Amino acid sequence: MDLGLAGRRALVTGAGKGIGRSTVLALKAAGAQVVAVSRTREDLDDLVRECPGVEPVCVDLADWEATEQALSNVGPVDLLVNNAAVALLQPFLEVTKEACDTSFNVNLRAVIQVSQIVAKGMIARGVPGAIVNVSSQASQRALTNHTVYWCPPMLFTLLASLQIRVNAVNPTVVMTPMGRTNWSDPHKAKAMLDRIPLGKFAEVENVVDTILFLLSNRSGMTTGSTLPVDGGFLAT
Repeated sequence: MDLGLAGRRALVTGAGKGIGRSTVLALKAAGAQVVAVSRTREDLDDLVRECPGVEPVCVDLADWEATEQALSNVGPVDLLVNNAAVALLQPFLEVTKEACDTSFNVNLRAVIQVSQIVAKGMIARGVPGAIVNVSSQASQRALTNHTVYWCPPMLFTLLASLQIRVNAVNPTVVMTPMGRTNWSDPHKAKAMLDRIPLGKFAEVENVVDTILFLLSNRSGMTTGSTLPVDGGFLAT
């Protein structure tokens, strides 16, 4: 199925590992030009070796000024995937200021800032665009120790009047290195799996396929939506 992504220019944050990296590879395979944003230079270098032609941008999105400088001249962007996030899982009564600040800066504030930069460029060029925020089922249900882990489920629906679609993907636990680390305890994993009707966690490609659909013309009438990729968790 042709998703109409060839020749379009995409920016993906959190591109060094996991869902972000796989999204970059899938977009390149679909013919898109891709700007890959990560705070880890080694991850970007490895990504470029694997996928020549990717445009790397190394910046810590928790730093507002550095992000503004790094992305101010990134060039035209048609598609944005806000994937960068941190997961600092702490019991509610033990949540620290540092965890709150880091989670806010990366999981919310950076999404606002990067989306502003990209949307302003789209508006100035007078072109339609699509933004996908990689969120979580944790934005819809209370989960143990997830007090400060929250990715914005939906922002900027008013951009629809400017033909900029904004949607979110809400995965369950995804088998990335971060997912395996945080859910390696069999007792903890079983408690979550028992709440998922399909009885399994998501693979990276399940999320990437959904992201590509929401970026593509195949979802041209979809905006302001949050699309679960959770094996039925949110329906129970």
